[in-house]
Amino acid sequence: MAIAIEPGDIIAGLAFLFSIYATVKTIQFNNRQQSLIESQEKLNNLLLEKEAADSAGERQANLCAAFIRLGSSKYRLKIWNKGKSVARNVSLEFPEGNDVLMEGDIKEKFPLEVLDTHQSVELIAVIHMGTKPKHAIRLIWSDEYSERNEKLVYATL
Repeated sequence: MAIAIEPGDIIAGLAFLFSIYATVKTIQFNNRQQSLIESQEKLNNLLLEKEAADSAGERQANLCAAFIRLGSSKYRLKIWNKGKSVARNVSLEFPEGNDVLMEGDIKEKFPLEVLDTHQSVELIAVIHMGTKPKHAIRLIWSDEYSERNEKLVYATL
């Protein structure tokens, strides 16, 4: 019994091979499409996280403190708000003690009701030979983000 191959069999075989090729390419395309969808989803999630962080940053005050030198022997402790929101009820604490700032100056200015963005307040510092070069200062305030924010700053002379 001889097998006879007719032109229709060749065309059917080529169609079968072409359908296998098309199926493989479709599967490859779908896999690439799925990886693109996953990466786009990751990017969208990162963008949402970034927007949430930016939104939170818009509602936060960021207080800083540093000693500044005026002339040869005069110093001030400058406290400023570099955040994007207003700081309210600003107060200071000295975890390691205060031996450099004048208590009367602190009591006169703090607690500070409002410290606007880029606004600052200065306290008179009394520096002498026995003064420590580094001072721990805890800044406490409230803003739109939270009712109680704390930041421990180490101001150096």
